Amino acid sequence: MKLDLQTILFMFLGGLGIFLFGIKYMGDGLQKVAGDRLRDLLDKFTTNPIMGIIAGLVVTILLQTSTGTTVLTIGLVNAGFMTLKQAIGVIMGANIGTTVTAFIIGIKISTYALPIIAIGTFLIFFFKNQKVNNYGQVIFGFGALFLGLNFMGDAMKPLREVQAFADLTVSMSDNPLLGVLIGTVFTVIVQSSSASIGLLQTLFSQGLMDLNAALPVLFGDNIGTTITAVLASIGASIAAKRAALTHVIFNLIGTIIVLLLFRPFVFLISNLQDSLALNPEMTIAFAHGIFNVSNTMIQLPFIAMLAIIVTKIIPGKDSAIEYKAVHLDERFIREAPSIALGQAQKEVLRMAELSEKGLEEVGKYMKTHEKKHGEIVPQFEDAINNLDRKITDYLVQLSSHSFTVEDSKLHSTLMDTVRDIERIGDHMENIMELVDNQITNKVKFSESAIADLDEMFDLTLSTLRQSIKALETQDLDEAKAVLEKEDKIDKMERDLRKKHITRLNEYRCTGSAGIIYVDIVSNLERVGDHAVNIAEVVIGEE
Repeated sequence: MKLDLQTILFMFLGGLGIFLFGIKYMGDGLQKVAGDRLRDLLDKFTTNPIMGIIAGLVVTILLQTSTGTTVLTIGLVNAGFMTLKQAIGVIMGANIGTTVTAFIIGIKISTYALPIIAIGTFLIFFFKNQKVNNYGQVIFGFGALFLGLNFMGDAMKPLREVQAFADLTVSMSDNPLLGVLIGTVFTVIVQSSSASIGLLQTLFSQGLMDLNAALPVLFGDNIGTTITAVLASIGASIAAKRAALTHVIFNLIGTIIVLLLFRPFVFLISNLQDSLALNPEMTIAFAHGIFNVSNTMIQLPFIAMLAIIVTKIIPGKDSAIEYKAVHLDERFIREAPSIALGQAQKEVLRMAELSEKGLEEVGKYMKTHEKKHGEIVPQFEDAINNLDRKITDYLVQLSSHSFTVEDSKLHSTLMDTVRDIERIGDHMENIMELVDNQITNKVKFSESAIADLDEMFDLTLSTLRQSIKALETQDLDEAKAVLEKEDKIDKMERDLRKKHITRLNEYRCTGSAGIIYVDIVSNLERVGDHAVNIAEVVIGEE
């Protein structure tokens, strides 16, 4: 019996591993085939809840995981690319999209799992074309999904003779809440509703549980899949936490509604199975699809109310960073180019302020090593990069129009300034990564080194602030003051390098600490250079 139990356990865990790998590998392949447009799809096509649902559905089909779509959505909400109401629509669509995997399993082509894997392998290893390789990856993952299901199914067959399992399924039939709990816990453990629903389809097809026991587990699987989104929102912005909570509430409400109407729902699915002659796997797939589509249709009119509820539960300001361009209106390009130029100038100043705030957060991270400061820096960097693209595209469109001499100079100034601010964002992120490296490797700086670094950082930040002020006010004195400060930064960089060599020679500093220290100093000096470039533009204008 011990050997049999070991075989069952190994087959089940191995099958689960192959299934999860197949889902992930197929999703990655589909994403490559689709190109790196999924984020753009969610960003552009979520103008209203209906479009959000469609976008969420499409992306989930391509990713083959509602969790992946929800996590991606939380990232976009966290970044300020998407509002909470838009995110709710996407999450609803993701719940519908995830049913596609259950329908794929319901087709019952598991007999051909090995030939499908062979075809995928052939396309991956015998073709040099990347596109063919990507399709091979999709096919291989598709086959691995069914192979894993076969192993799990074979492992489950001996459960027919286990009285405890038979008693458990009877208990689940009598008490649907127990089934919901089991489905939730299992999905939380494996971190994939597709895997748990696939297993449920296998158990149901083998007659190990009836419809009354299987459906509550299915509802629990939908609740359990929300845990990954909750984990993804930890440490994220308030808006991202609200999006994750919305996912939980949405699936909980759906489960409560269907449990209140449990008998009619079972009757509906049973009749569908008989009238359409559905196989057991397809029966569960239809139940899953009907549940998620109905849940979405019921809750769609209440998206605004859902947003209000989660805002009350998690109070606070939505997002620290506004990623999207605020002032760029393309109508001005055609109708009033000079006004459009003024709008671009306002957006460049906003981009500059983001670089200042980002550098300030880096400074706090460097001094305190607090995670909250380190986590927000990449968000500032993403925001700066996004505005760099948007402003540059806007200015390029403007360049086809004829300008006055003054406007032409301003246009050139803005193009140069955007490039400098973008580079400041890069150095800001470099410093954050160096501090990460310092924390990970437990590298310690001497007290004198820390004091010198703090002094240089404060001077660099002050110089950047003054250059932004000079740009905003076009103040010649402020711009000249920036040039003077930058000379001090250059001198300080040389002095700090000399001091570092002295500490190395006196064994007061390790080699690894020295490398990180010098790189931070070097990045600060370059931030100073870009601040001077901005100031010189102002001086040139004068």
